[in-house]
Amino acid sequence: MRPLKRRVARFVTNRLVNPIVRPLLERGIGDRAWAVLETTGRTSGEPRRTPVGNGLRGDHFWIVTEHGWAAHYVKNIQADPRVRVRVGGRWRTGTARILTDDDPRARLRWLKRPVNDSMLLAVGTEQLVVRVDLD
Repeated sequence: MRPLKRRVARFVTNRLVNPIVRPLLERGIGDRAWAVLETTGRTSGEPRRTPVGNGLRGDHFWIVTEHGWAAHYVKNIQADPRVRVRVGGRWRTGTARILTDDDPRARLRWLKRPVNDSMLLAVGTEQLVVRVDLD
């Protein structure tokens, strides 16, 4: 069931939602609740941008993934942890760290983003916590 759910969720997210949401966020529309994560493609070397929930807390940006290690941006972070995050209308650089020992559900409760986090849990197949230490 998990592989089928992941395929369906990825199709909906990558082909239907992200192509609409990403340009809006890059123009500053909706960037209080959402942000854009930019990683470097592990194969292409090209910038890859993904809408994520706004996890800015102080000098850190927190991400709880929908699909854990299967998320392409997680694989990109493994290859090159230097990232950029567009939040609040500006780009910030930082170093991403995958926190395998952090409890994703506890992190979601701490972040307090009810709409984003409910959707993440509904469509997600495996959660994983990523912390970006901002420069």
